[in-house]
Amino acid sequence: MIEETEVRVHDLRGSRVLVTGGTSGLGRAMAEALSDAGAEVAITSRDRDKAERVAASIPGAVGIGMDTRDEDAVEAGIDDLLGRWGAIDVLVNNAGIGMRTVNPQFTTRPQGFWEVEATGFRDVIETNLTGYFLVAKAVVPHMLAAEGGRIVDISMNHATMNRRGFSPYGPSRAGSEALSRIMAADLADTPIRVNLLLPGGITDTGMLDGVTLPEGAGVLPASIMAAPILWLVSDDAKDAHDQRIVASEFERSSA
Repeated sequence: MIEETEVRVHDLRGSRVLVTGGTSGLGRAMAEALSDAGAEVAITSRDRDKAERVAASIPGAVGIGMDTRDEDAVEAGIDDLLGRWGAIDVLVNNAGIGMRTVNPQFTTRPQGFWEVEATGFRDVIETNLTGYFLVAKAVVPHMLAAEGGRIVDISMNHATMNRRGFSPYGPSRAGSEALSRIMAADLADTPIRVNLLLPGGITDTGMLDGVTLPEGAGVLPASIMAAPILWLVSDDAKDAHDQRIVASEFERSSA
């Protein structure tokens, strides 16, 4: 695994951040980093008990049950959080599922798109693309009313979006990245800032459980997301908009 790097400290006290899919992987790493920096953090899971259980291990965090594929569940989850906090300053759209859900052997025995079950295709698209839309749709009106807010959409490398055997994961992330760009354009004349963030390589998350990786493949720690997410929530990034930030290159580019 690639070694972790030192993360610059930001004081994020007063920031209220919602991280969807924050019970494991990239989401949990970002939630923990944000909490350590003083932000109030909420994490979601389709399983409310799981969200609350993981949140209990993160100082000051809140666990919210939310199926991001379901509009009613999203609205109920956002209402729940607004009832606790009064406002949401930052949305991190992160909840997603990977290729393992439709083909556990996707690295060694890639499937043609015609071999993918339609139910599996729909589930990945609804989670990774429709979910981003539904949560942002529910949160943005409140940010507009508050005259401020930030959205960070988690993405992945462009090469993976087009890789053989990566249907439907590649199309789902390509779609969510296009959606993020449109969100940024639609909100350009408002106080809400929208940016993209991606690890920059294969990352050590649950999506790799039971997956055989190519020999010599480098694996990034999930904590690679800490430095850029802390920056994106900080005052230093108040003017950042419609940027595509690669976590593995962040320290070098911001030095």
